[in-house]
Amino acid sequence: MIRVCATTELPKGTVVSADIDGVQVAVVHTDEGSFHAVHDECSHAAVALSEGEVDGCTLECWLHGSRFDLRTGQPTGLPATEPVPVFPVEIRDGDIYVSLTPSNGVVAP
Repeated sequence: MIRVCATTELPKGTVVSADIDGVQVAVVHTDEGSFHAVHDECSHAAVALSEGEVDGCTLECWLHGSRFDLRTGQPTGLPATEPVPVFPVEIRDGDIYVSLTPSNGVVAP
């Protein structure tokens, strides 16, 4: 697990992009208060998901509107049809830690 930032640096409903050992990761704090991490690249158009909108446990790509479930990485809205890698997140002493071993078996390109 690698420390990304303090939980206080990521307000609810926002996303931060982090370079973790050369892998771009979008770390999300949902409005409900949960934290998630996915590969920061849309599987449809190869643009940064961290620039998209958070809606519940979904992250929407800003370019074409593809939506991804933050828990599974599965697309929940077209045009994307391929999942994105989901990375485990732990909160320790107010800090966000992310593992680069995908929890959904999808490997980052």
